[in-house]
Amino acid sequence: MAIAADAGSTVAAAGDTSPPTYSKAYVRYAMWLLLGIYIVNFVDRSVINILAEPIKQDLGLTDWQLGMMSGLAFAILYTFLGIPVARLAEHSHRPRIISVAAATWSLFTILCAYAGNFWQLLLFRVGVGVGEAGCTPPAHSLIVDYHPIEKRASALAFYSLGGAIGTLLGLIIGGLVYDAYGWRVGFLVAGSPGLFFAVLAFFTLKEPRRIMARHVAATTAKASTFGQTLAYLAKTPTFWCFAAGATIFNFGGGATFTVSFFLRIHTAEVNLLAESMGLKAVGFLGLTMGLSNAAGALGIWMGGWITDRFGARDLRNYVVAPAVAALLMIPLRIGLYTVDSTWLALGLMTVVTFLGGFWWGPVFSIGQSVVPSHMRATSAAILLFTINLLGAGMGPVALGLLSDYFNRGLGMGPAEGVRWALIASVVTGLGAFAAFWMARRTIRQDFLT
Repeated sequence: MAIAADAGSTVAAAGDTSPPTYSKAYVRYAMWLLLGIYIVNFVDRSVINILAEPIKQDLGLTDWQLGMMSGLAFAILYTFLGIPVARLAEHSHRPRIISVAAATWSLFTILCAYAGNFWQLLLFRVGVGVGEAGCTPPAHSLIVDYHPIEKRASALAFYSLGGAIGTLLGLIIGGLVYDAYGWRVGFLVAGSPGLFFAVLAFFTLKEPRRIMARHVAATTAKASTFGQTLAYLAKTPTFWCFAAGATIFNFGGGATFTVSFFLRIHTAEVNLLAESMGLKAVGFLGLTMGLSNAAGALGIWMGGWITDRFGARDLRNYVVAPAVAALLMIPLRIGLYTVDSTWLALGLMTVVTFLGGFWWGPVFSIGQSVVPSHMRATSAAILLFTINLLGAGMGPVALGLLSDYFNRGLGMGPAEGVRWALIASVVTGLGAFAAFWMARRTIRQDFLT
């Protein structure tokens, strides 16, 4: 499988951009290793979601504090540092950046086990974000180097499976470990595997730029500045349509409070179902909700497959999977938050999770396909900046504040407060649909081959 043109500063002479070939076995290994790294990335990122309610009770937190430590605390430095890390990745050794990043977020996840209050836990979650800032921009850049354009969406979707699989494992591991040993051990178990993957990345992942320097008659092109990349993207409306769609999607997603919703609204039935399986409530929800995230992995793969298959016929089809998914999720999420049956709610959540994976492949593919090769890592970082800071970062805080307002300000109580906050968040699906659909007007002119 040929590696595409270098994502940093090397281009072939005389217009020849065909680099040397890695073995198929190595490319498969590299992709599986990057997938494994992204899985542990999301394990460490998402384990707090299943542990949020026990942490709240133990440390005496409010819902806005839950939203802060699971959303904004993680996202703020994750997003801001993602850009300088991406700039570094444009010309430095990307596998080593990924390795150091994995070791950093793993160590801070382990430190979360020793937090004695809200502020300590908040600080350690910031540290997790610092580490994870060094993962995806250089990884996206590497993956694009490994694949031709017609396989780019499915390759990035394969890597993005780590988000769903990591969330699945984070929920299951966190819930079951909490039942047996408490929430602190959950962080210890979640953080440890990343250290192993950090070592593998450091010693076994190859930097394509070195291969190209040895085998391709190349000239060195000056890497673009951050300002030049921003200026280029400013004239690329397709990028911002997809970024806005994914950001709105994440802002109103409600994942941080889904476990709290089931524990507060479906308390009796969750306890009975957990007891019938020999589990406690948190362990049961971790297992069932974690398994439902397998549907999310399928959705990510399906979104990438649909995009590659139908986008090859007409580039405007890139918007179909994420736009239609955003629209379909609106009635399904309303049903999820209003039905009385716990099993029916869990079933609806599984369908919602499946559709929620549809945006990953098309969005990240566009982030790499509407910019020149030497802007790809920075483009990925800017895309992640908007998605994670404004979406995954601010969304949980806004939802937590809304839940607290319904709870205390309107006197609904904590259960109905979180329910109606989640119902209110469903309206964001309309905004996500509109943003994705608008990209149909410009995608043909913005797309680069």
